Amino acid sequence: TPDLGPAHTGVFQAMVKSECHFINGTDRMRFVKRYIYNREQYAMFDSNVGVFVGDTPYGEKVARYWNSDPEWMEYRRAAVDRHCRHNHELSTWFLVGR
Repeated sequence: TPDLGPAHTGVFQAMVKSECHFINGTDRMRFVKRYIYNREQYAMFDSNVGVFVGDTPYGEKVARYWNSDPEWMEYRRAAVDRHCRHNHELSTWFLVGR
């Protein structure tokens, strides 16, 4: 098997990670979307903040670009309902009894 540890060089990874945080069922929900490149988060969207935030100089440029598009931001802000609330409704019957 190949060595995939931190010392492995020449490997780059791009990843987008979406998270739903549920506080007291659906009373308070939070949607977080993280953008990661080469094991470093460069930008994120947090529904509690309502805009993209850059974590690196490149991420700040990306966040400014995304935040400047009203349609994209409307779509992203609705993700808490589209993803989190929807998935909570689908999985509650299965998860509540556990």
